[in-house]
Amino acid sequence: MKTLLNKKIRLTFLFLLLCSASVFGQEFSNPVEYMNFIGEQYAQLTEDQWAYTRAIANDKKAKKIESKRQDLLNSNKSAQAKIKKMPAYNGNTEYRDSVVAFLQLNYDVLNNDYAKIVDMEEIAEQSYDLMEAYLLAQEVASEKLKSAGEMLSETEKKFAADNDITLQEGEKSKNAKRLEKANKVYKYYNEIYLIFFKCYKQEAYLLDAVNTGDVNAMEQNKNALLTYANEGLDKLKKLKAFEGDNSLIEAGKEILDFYKDEAENELGDIVDFFVKKEKFETINEAFEAKKKNKRTQEDVDNFNQAVNDYNAATEAYNKANEILNKSRGKKLDNWNNTATKFTKKNV
Repeated sequence: MKTLLNKKIRLTFLFLLLCSASVFGQEFSNPVEYMNFIGEQYAQLTEDQWAYTRAIANDKKAKKIESKRQDLLNSNKSAQAKIKKMPAYNGNTEYRDSVVAFLQLNYDVLNNDYAKIVDMEEIAEQSYDLMEAYLLAQEVASEKLKSAGEMLSETEKKFAADNDITLQEGEKSKNAKRLEKANKVYKYYNEIYLIFFKCYKQEAYLLDAVNTGDVNAMEQNKNALLTYANEGLDKLKKLKAFEGDNSLIEAGKEILDFYKDEAENELGDIVDFFVKKEKFETINEAFEAKKKNKRTQEDVDNFNQAVNDYNAATEAYNKANEILNKSRGKKLDNWNNTATKFTKKNV
């Protein structure tokens, strides 16, 4: 085995993103120097990627941090140009060219996939399907980078083996480790977020029906919300804590319990209000259409009962609405705050 200053060679390689410095016309006296030089060029690109990832973790919209994506693209192009100028080592350009190929794939993902993701973000919250597609696009982009990184790692190992270099496994840079963990965090977060978002959107459809007074739509959307809440709670029960952190699961259970109770219990008074309201309006219209001398005692009794029922239903409606609005705000605040703390803590 070759050694450098009689010490075991220890090289660090990042699996995700690379960067480089100017090497035009530079020659390398040994393969260790060649590999170390490329390794030293990774720093800026991984630093830019970490800044981008942290910005997202801090709840910044992709559109608002578009400049950081552009910084990544610029760093990438600079790295490609500089690494391409590196000479072959002993006539072999496989390692150098693999690095450049990975950089180009990385650039394509950032330039194309993530550009689409930025556009998708604008409409993602319009429906569950759009949100699912948006999050899936992010995962697909990450998988492309991960797969390419693994292929590059194999090329690095081959170059090292061909040149009798011992690589110390697992010595990733601080930023690379953070990026790797961030991918795991977002995959975990997205799974729970979609469970929440499905109920969140279904409740929005239910509230639209309430606002329009459509009793049939209320019943349909209420039943769908109850189904989604129960399904979501079952899924959450099967999930494990993320590295001992169970906060996101618990916050998800809390907001889904609210949606379940809303659909199962609290909506009853709201639906009943609209039923009583419609009944009152029908009776009132018929009552007013009759001349006073034509109204029977039964007509008067029915009208008075309808008024009493409507007034009672109105009171129950207002009370239920007040309870739901307060509870909804509290549960949503807890969910949002927990989600923010979870990503900030783990990314």
